[in-house]
Amino acid sequence: MAEETKQEEITKPEDEELEELADLTEEETETTAASEAQTAAAEIEEAPVVEEEAKPKRKKKEEEIVEERFYTIPLQRALVRPPKKRAPRAMQLLKIFVTKHMKLEMKVSEEEEEEELPQLIVSQEVNEKIWGRGIEKPPRKIKVRITKDKDGNVTVYLAETQ
Repeated sequence: MAEETKQEEITKPEDEELEELADLTEEETETTAASEAQTAAAEIEEAPVVEEEAKPKRKKKEEEIVEERFYTIPLQRALVRPPKKRAPRAMQLLKIFVTKHMKLEMKVSEEEEEEELPQLIVSQEVNEKIWGRGIEKPPRKIKVRITKDKDGNVTVYLAETQ
């Protein structure tokens, strides 16, 4: 019985809507549709025209390069790892090598907490070079150009081959 009452409740609103639609004549439906179209067009015309500006490309900051070095970083130790962990290990080895040779301080003392720490930035080219052959076969060595700016930030670029 409970199911029958639910079905009746569900069908009642539909019947009322059908009756209301039947009451409208064809002329009224045409005029209401036309009036709705006119109001929609008026709303579109009234809406302020917003011109979408292209986002300006991010300009690279003119950084003063304090130090620039070229290294060939050995990544053979990454091959000691299981096959599915070799490329991530190669990235770790690269970061360890750079922090050691560029004297990048990553530790935070109590006095330096307020200041920004120098960052190690690996360029997209270097990342693609290491991951280029997949996770299982990173290169055994990679030639890079490492720059250090006046804030202490270190950036790793792929060395340009000549």
